[in-house]
Amino acid sequence: MVNPIKMHRRLLLTGAAGGLGTALRSRLTANCDVLRLSDKSAVSEAGTGEEVVLADLANAAEVDAMVAGCDAIVHLGGISVEAPFEAILQANILGVYHLYEAARKHGVKRVVFASSNHVVGYYKQGETITADHPPRPDSFYGVSKAFGEDFSRFYFDRHGIETACVRIGSSFPEPRDRRMLATWLSFDDLHRLISACLTTPVLGHSIVFGMSDNAVTWWDNSRARHIGYVPQDSSDVFRDAVFARTPAPDLNDPAAIYQGGGFVAADPLKK
Repeated sequence: MVNPIKMHRRLLLTGAAGGLGTALRSRLTANCDVLRLSDKSAVSEAGTGEEVVLADLANAAEVDAMVAGCDAIVHLGGISVEAPFEAILQANILGVYHLYEAARKHGVKRVVFASSNHVVGYYKQGETITADHPPRPDSFYGVSKAFGEDFSRFYFDRHGIETACVRIGSSFPEPRDRRMLATWLSFDDLHRLISACLTTPVLGHSIVFGMSDNAVTWWDNSRARHIGYVPQDSSDVFRDAVFARTPAPDLNDPAAIYQGGGFVAADPLKK
């Protein structure tokens, strides 16, 4: 169980209709008085302590209205898989600009930005990296998240908007394959991480790897100790079952060589 400190009056959750947004919806109501849910797609009817504001991230006016009245943002919205660049551009690049401009105009000073492990997907699985390693994105999607990290850094330096760039690994009910034994992040640990980002006294501009307490990992999260995130779950309890149902990796396959897995071979231009 997560027992977050309720520090925000109105918290905005973008991407509320997506997989992680759905998983976090019931959890994040404990972090605020009012949870504002937003997505481009339909969001189910607001419950107690909730409100719904639909917005297309590519539409500046809609994003401005979405952000108005909020005092912190958890930004999960946008495209979360590889896609043609034109689509990525609208949702993940232009959308980030609109979000931070709205935050600046409305005085929002803290954002949790859903970045991705695909910002560093071209590091090898035999390496352990920190947040200080240069980005090596593995896809248009990864490039867009690297842009979001840099853009949020600019808005911190220029406008004082604190951001936690959370490089989410693989957040599912359980690991789906052997790669996810290293990248898995439970839903409860994701909530713990977001809660820590929302409540740490000084966030600054921080890059955090979103992972549970997995024995195998490619990411050193020590640069984020000031946030106070302590994962409680681990992929280790699924290890035997994952090995039993999956074949040994082909070590000549780029998906088994690089941390980004299948993203390094995804081709959104292929018909």
